[in-house]
Amino acid sequence: MRTIKINLHNPEKIFLEMAADIIKDGGVVIYPTDTAYGIGADILNRKAVDKLNLAKSRHPEKQYTAIVSDVKMAEKFCVLGDSEKRLIKKFMPGPLTLVLSKKDIVPDFIQKTDFAFRIPDCEIAREICSISGKAITASSANISGEETPYSVDEINPILKENVDLILDAGKLEKKKTSTICRVDEGKVRILRAGAIAEKDIVDAVGD
Repeated sequence: MRTIKINLHNPEKIFLEMAADIIKDGGVVIYPTDTAYGIGADILNRKAVDKLNLAKSRHPEKQYTAIVSDVKMAEKFCVLGDSEKRLIKKFMPGPLTLVLSKKDIVPDFIQKTDFAFRIPDCEIAREICSISGKAITASSANISGEETPYSVDEINPILKENVDLILDAGKLEKKKTSTICRVDEGKVRILRAGAIAEKDIVDAVGD
């Protein structure tokens, strides 16, 4: 495990490239997002996700949300309708997670029937995806059941010892988690309340 201090708002590209290379090679990286510290692995790499599950003591049947760099990457894994495109335009990058029916490329060990993703308002997370060309897991950097960490010091030492790289951007501002929603035939379903209010999402879909 290697820890690197990184500037949250002006990250050094060499460190982003290092993280991206680890992801491409099937490794696991702890990284900051716009809401908390996350732990990432290539969602298409079974061995990498198994390593992540082991590090987090996470049941392998639990499914993962993904982080993608942009809309183009999201469309590799799902078909975006007009409603989803409106939501992306208004709220992403930001704390919104969308759930859609998946394409065949999404493995069952990530999501059995759906694809849940977000584009975070954090350059570090987006650039790791962009440089590597990989969507990564958006799981909190914690042992399953523990508190969500907002600094590297809050992360369980056992977890830190079982990853390949930690990008330490210091103490993050505590924010609400992302709102998770699904749109079916124009009707919004909130699957988890979060930073974006249901009314704002409904209004955006109706615009």
